Amino acid sequence: MAYELAPLPYDYAALEPFIDAETMHLHHDKHHQAYINNVNTALVNHPELASRPVDDLISDLNAIPEGIRTAVRNNGGGHSNHTMFWNIMGPVGSAGVGGAPTGDLASKINADFGDFETFKKTFNETTAKQFGSGWGWLVLDAGKLKVITTANQDSPLSQGLYPILGNDVWEHAYYLKYQNRRPDYLVAWWNVVNWNEVSKRFATAARK
Repeated sequence: MAYELAPLPYDYAALEPFIDAETMHLHHDKHHQAYINNVNTALVNHPELASRPVDDLISDLNAIPEGIRTAVRNNGGGHSNHTMFWNIMGPVGSAGVGGAPTGDLASKINADFGDFETFKKTFNETTAKQFGSGWGWLVLDAGKLKVITTANQDSPLSQGLYPILGNDVWEHAYYLKYQNRRPDYLVAWWNVVNWNEVSKRFATAARK
C-alpha cells in the first residue's frame, strides 16, 4: 500500500508570523509530497516493505535491499521526519503551543540541561552549526536527553533513537522569510512548538 500525504493538522497560515503560509504550502504540498512519491517509486516492487510503517523501514535500513536503500533512507526519511515535524507544531496562541514544557518533560530538561533556557540555547547553537541541509533533534539516549544533528533527511531512528523533537534546517523550511538567517529562524521556531505533542513523544521514548 502506497504512502499518502496527510493534510496539515492546522491551516497553512496558523504558524504566522513565525513561519509564513507560503513556506508551509511549498514545504508540505511540494517537498513532503515529493519524498512520498519517491519512496513509493522505490518500493513499487517490494509490497512487503511498502505495507510497513515508514518508521519501521528507517529503523532497520540494513533490511532494505541495497539497490533501493539510499532512496528509502533519503525519501522515507523525509516522509518520517516531516510527518513528525507538522505534528509537533501548532497554531500560535493555542494551549500548549509556545512557551515552555511542563510535567515530566520539563523536569527532565531541567535535570539534564540545567534549565529550559539553557536547553534552547544548546539546541539552537548546535543546530545552527549543522553544515548544509539537515535536522536538529532532541533524543533520549541511555536515559539522558541529548541534542544531536543529522545530515539530509537522516533520522535518529536509524541510530536506534526515538526523536522527541526535531527542527528542519533545510533552506526550504525557512528561506522565503529568513533567507540565510538560520539562527533567527531557530529562535522564532520555539513560538510554534506544540509541547503537548512533544511531551507525548517524550513519554514514548521513555518507554523504549
